[in-house]
Amino acid sequence: MNNTSDKKIRVGLFFGGKSAEHQVSLISARYVYDALDKAKFEPVLIGIDNRGRWLYHDKPSFASKDEGEGLKIDEDRPEVTLYPGGRGELIYKDSHESIESIDVAFPVLHGTYGEDGTIQGLFELANVPYVGPGVLGSSVAMDKDVAKRLLRDGDLLVSPFKVFQSEERDQINTGELLGELGNVLFVKPANLGSSVGVKRATNEGELRAAIDEAFKYDNKILIEQGLVGDEIECSVLGNQKPEASAIGRIIPRENDFYSYEAKYLGQEGVVLEVPAQIDSDVAEKAKVIAVKAYKTLCCEGMARVDMFATKSGKIYINEINTIPGFTKISMYPKLWQKSGLEYSDLITKLLHLAIDRSKSRQSLKTTQ
Repeated sequence: MNNTSDKKIRVGLFFGGKSAEHQVSLISARYVYDALDKAKFEPVLIGIDNRGRWLYHDKPSFASKDEGEGLKIDEDRPEVTLYPGGRGELIYKDSHESIESIDVAFPVLHGTYGEDGTIQGLFELANVPYVGPGVLGSSVAMDKDVAKRLLRDGDLLVSPFKVFQSEERDQINTGELLGELGNVLFVKPANLGSSVGVKRATNEGELRAAIDEAFKYDNKILIEQGLVGDEIECSVLGNQKPEASAIGRIIPRENDFYSYEAKYLGQEGVVLEVPAQIDSDVAEKAKVIAVKAYKTLCCEGMARVDMFATKSGKIYINEINTIPGFTKISMYPKLWQKSGLEYSDLITKLLHLAIDRSKSRQSLKTTQ
């Protein structure tokens, strides 16, 4: 690995992706690219288009303001790939010629094929250190159904929920669900983030429409009880000894929720309160719970833990995002900045955590 004093560490920045969260990734990646300490790290840009092709960019392209000002994927760039055992060597897909190697990967990929353990498995096979949780932590945190069951078994509170597969779609009784779970429900695709496909429902008509919308994005959906309380978030950082940031609070518009637009497009009417103006004991309790949830789902590197704090003092886990947003209004970097870790230093820390974890794993025996 080229991490000696006279050579920069080559960082493979993977962005875009074959996901409904493609556009979010481009915006997040632009901020990571800009914050990367160029004196220590050399960015190697791999844009993944909507078809899943890996396109090598020898220099960055930037989208216009109307397009979100993120990194831009040029479709005419050459396709590249990694191969098992190659130790980070990138090769052209057509000629099989080597381009260069990467020392560590930073997958700024939200959603399917980026946050669900798939690309993490490829990095493992290619012997490339990478930022964020491993295969297991990524996959279980991505699936809201599996994550909630594991959190519940770990004695953490989650909102009451029901899970439905696509083949059960016509058998869903909306009236029974409203009666059983309450008169405010949230419907979510099981394996997406950034509030894509998420709808709030307060009657049978809204619930049926929300179900139809969620099934556009996944073959498994969750219908869960809407909780009343403060929507709070905590950024967690670390491998074996994770640390919790300050707590932030989301204050959405009346009768609304923290939507995709609010998270990434700066929608007016949503206040990101950092740090959260909540009882100090509740804040400290939330930090402890966030770290416990992080460990319960086998997370490493980083994750943002989203929670609800009720008036009775109970804290419910909403979900855990293993590759949280990195835009200028994203909570993960904002919370660490409030905790004393500036954006550029956060990126550096994440890259070193990835390298340290890889070294630890490489020290394990793989033969008898």
